[in-house]
Formats: sequence, structure tokens, C-alpha cells
Amino acid sequence: MFYRPNTEDDLKVADYVREFLFRTGKSLPIVDVDSREGIAMCETYDILYFPTILAVDDQGRELQRWNGEMMPQISEVSYYMQDQPASFATAGSGSVSSF
Repeated sequence: MFYRPNTEDDLKVADYVREFLFRTGKSLPIVDVDSREGIAMCETYDILYFPTILAVDDQGRELQRWNGEMMPQISEVSYYMQDQPASFATAGSGSVSSF
């Protein structure tokens, strides 16, 4: 999940990530959009709105994007993490990205 810390989205993002872990047993990666890595990834994937959740394939191609005020259902996001080991998901293998 791409988001900007210390904003009004902090609580919403923290609640979503906590609930995602509780329901799926997997951690949703978080990217600070103001970090060097976050800036580069936002430029690569043209991410302009926060928070954004991005699902990518093994080659880094975008499969699905959710952004803005309405957070997606956890089942929608977890679908893209089916092949990922518990508590870890990175780019590749049908994953939800935060690299």
C-alpha cells in the first residue's frame, strides 16, 4: 500500500493493514510515498492518489489498482496474494505490490 504518513489517512491505513493481517494471515506491504523508494515507484507506476494498493505480476506489470478514499474489500486484495507466503508479499508472482 502506497500512502503518505502523518496525514489524515494514517488511521484508515493502519486499520486496513491490521484487519488484512487478521483475516488473511499475510502482511500488506507499506510504502512511504515520500521515501526515495516510494518516489521512484510512484513515478514508475504513475501513482498520484493515496492511499493506493497495486497488484503486479512477475514482470512488474500492473494487474489491478485501488486508490482513493474507498478501500477495497480484503478479499479483492488477497486474491492477488494467493501464491505469497504468509506475512510477506512483494512484487512478482501475482502479488500486491509495495516491493
